[in-house]
Amino acid sequence: QVQLVESGGGLVQAGGSLRLSCAASGPTFSRYAMGWFRQAPGKEREIVAAISWSGSSTFYEDFAEGRFTVSRDNAENTVYLQMNSLKPDDTAVYYCAAKSVPSDIVVIVRGLYQYWGQGTQVTVSS
Repeated sequence: QVQLVESGGGLVQAGGSLRLSCAASGPTFSRYAMGWFRQAPGKEREIVAAISWSGSSTFYEDFAEGRFTVSRDNAENTVYLQMNSLKPDDTAVYYCAAKSVPSDIVVIVRGLYQYWGQGTQVTVSS
């Protein structure tokens, strides 16, 4: 069982930056692929970025490419999402998710993730 706790959300002006953190419990964090998702009001939850257990492979949705960076620190059981050049359209609740995997792969399908955090609100004002 993995428990995930996100933090770092808040209110920021357009063009600003935020760094989200996701702290995971459990001794086998390094064997989990991790993902960041977001859900805006009235919209489906969508993937933002994902990272393999070693951090050597990453994925970014088109809107995140070039602005967001996903990383992880397995020694600290934490995954991060650095978000730069934020836009009002980035306003959403951001969730991290974990999936146990047999190899160092990226998982981008929402339905495959086994564990989810409670989410952290990101609001970008214009």
